[in-house]
Amino acid sequence: MTQTAMNPALAYLADAPRLPILATAALRVVAFAVKCHERARTRQSLSHLDQYLLDDIGVSPAQARREASKPFWQS
Repeated sequence: MTQTAMNPALAYLADAPRLPILATAALRVVAFAVKCHERARTRQSLSHLDQYLLDDIGVSPAQARREASKPFWQS
């Protein structure tokens, strides 16, 4: 599987003309930063869910705490 197929944020690069190495690296850094920000935001939201909402998505409070405590860079 190619790198662009694994990262949907960079999938458009497969059809684009070849970019300079520095531009490609910059795009990868930005894509990583966006992914980390999304993880942090999602985990913060998860930490504020009530019990009935956790039950609705099938997550226990312990699982929610464990996921919310992960650092933003960790999958």
